[in-house]
Amino acid sequence: MNRNLKNAQWHAKPLRAGLTAYVDLSENNVRIEQTDLKVYNKFIGSRGYAAKLLYDMSGPATQPFDPENPLIFSTGLLTGTPWPTASRYHVTSKSPLTGSYGYANSGGFFGPALRHAGFDALIITGIAASPKYLLITENEIEICDADHLWGKITHETEEILQERHPKSRVASIGPAGENRIPIASIINDLNRAAARCGLGAVMGSKKLKAIVVERIKKPVYPDEFRALVKQVIRKVNENPYARNFKRWGTPAVIDPKNMIGDLPARNHQLAQVPFGDQVNANAVEKYVVAKKACYACPIKCSRISRIEQGKFKCEVEGPEYETIDAFGPMLWNNDMEAIIFANLLCNQFGMDTISTGGIIAFAMECRQHGLIKDEDLSLDWGDTDSIIGLIKKMANEEGIGELLSKGVKKAAEKIGKGAEHFALHVKGMELPRQEPRIAKAFGLGHGTSNRGADHLYALPTIDIAGHFKVAKKLFPEFMPDFMEVTSEEGKPELVKFTEAFSAIADSAGICKFSCVETYALYPEDIADGYNALGVPHSGESLLEAGERIVNLERMYNIREGLNRKDDLLPKRFLTERLKIRKDPVNDISREAPGAGEKIPASKEGHLINEEAMLDRYYRLRGWDSNGIPTAEKLKSLELDDLIPDLE
Repeated sequence: MNRNLKNAQWHAKPLRAGLTAYVDLSENNVRIEQTDLKVYNKFIGSRGYAAKLLYDMSGPATQPFDPENPLIFSTGLLTGTPWPTASRYHVTSKSPLTGSYGYANSGGFFGPALRHAGFDALIITGIAASPKYLLITENEIEICDADHLWGKITHETEEILQERHPKSRVASIGPAGENRIPIASIINDLNRAAARCGLGAVMGSKKLKAIVVERIKKPVYPDEFRALVKQVIRKVNENPYARNFKRWGTPAVIDPKNMIGDLPARNHQLAQVPFGDQVNANAVEKYVVAKKACYACPIKCSRISRIEQGKFKCEVEGPEYETIDAFGPMLWNNDMEAIIFANLLCNQFGMDTISTGGIIAFAMECRQHGLIKDEDLSLDWGDTDSIIGLIKKMANEEGIGELLSKGVKKAAEKIGKGAEHFALHVKGMELPRQEPRIAKAFGLGHGTSNRGADHLYALPTIDIAGHFKVAKKLFPEFMPDFMEVTSEEGKPELVKFTEAFSAIADSAGICKFSCVETYALYPEDIADGYNALGVPHSGESLLEAGERIVNLERMYNIREGLNRKDDLLPKRFLTERLKIRKDPVNDISREAPGAGEKIPASKEGHLINEEAMLDRYYRLRGWDSNGIPTAEKLKSLELDDLIPDLE
């Protein structure tokens, strides 16, 4: 059924008069309305706007696969503009992995296409009677049959849809989403993933296979904005951290992380590997055939990797750092070709590489301790057949894959016998690839993230990336101890700041590599962009809006029954000391045990005192000792309507 909003004109002020679409798949109905600008601007766009929509449309009684649970695709004020890195879109829903607040974020070209078509948000509810896909043109949405696409991998789905709808952009799910496995992702532009929180499973539960956006003529932007864009592009291009990512991509971080002990290995039993040179940026470079950029991105951090022959013959965009560590050091695997092929399989099946790697590491440690076994796979550390085999089994819910595909939390509950000690998650979501006992700010950020263990919710890189000038500007009172990554001095302040800054980036629709990661741009620079588009803001007001978003998302989880206990990291990081070797190559080669042996406990080493940092973080936030926002805090952020939910 079509529904065309004939009178919706957004071209005069393209970023202030967009559309919000309500798609009910049960009723096969589409309703398109002008976006409520009062709400959209209060929450500054994409992530913030979607968080407010989810808060109002779902609650504790809503289950992730219920028809009523909304799946929200949203774009930001800058998405699709020529602003550097303005490629991002957001997907928000109640997560089937955590059972609470969930979102995923992706770049590429799909988000800008959705914005160019006029949409601030698509709110999808209901369950279709048979598989469907959405066809989006300018101010119009059509619900189309997708029986012929069901069961296909994402790459086949996109190729078929683009042949039918030339020059379109596609976001789709693979078999993992169709099977509703809680680590399923949504893939756009073949290899870009809205990966975390399992929202591909929510899409699959609604029998929605794909969303197709036909190419629309780009809006015309004000002269003031276009002049500003040239200035901010220059800032990004001149930033040395951005230039490093442009040269090497994210694999550039592997060598320094291995040296300091921030390269998770063997399910965080270790944090360094002796084979760093086999999985670093130089190792990836051997397979790179082209560089690639997302929409409007001067950094161009992505690479196309190709394996010309052998059992892992393939071509894929990537792998990024998180994926390399997930299928490399975390699994004690030094085979770069297996890592690249695992990346491709996850994209084709539609699976989050971070969670997938974490689950396989959990399985291998369970096997190490004799808790599980598989008839087909050894599950030994570093066994590439086991790595590839488990990806396929999880995607198709075959054998042991059915158990593991539910995530480490639920799998450990089923296995029992102490398996929960090896299940490294926060709020039910597997940890990303930072070591909390070394990178203390990231450790705190993993715990406090409202979508579960997450490096991007806060992205507190200032200390670990060596941003001395940024630290002196923003946190002079904590210098110089602040810049020691293992120091907890000032890290609650850092996480509070970067959580708000990250919320700004996600809501504006820009990549964090232009701001929170590199500090090429600050909140005041983004505020200049808003002002040039006729939306008044300052750096301070954007940071306040970022804090408002974090508190709104927090209140969603509070309403679900979460509190301080759900911010705590796994016991491994709180009780098992981590030993760091000065010479990872030689020391670890000599000391690391074999595939089936246990790693002896270190009497001396690093821990994270998360409880103390949480106390400080909560006080800074204006929350009580249990991590719950106070009525005064909510009122100060104009969230008065949430106060009744404190009860």
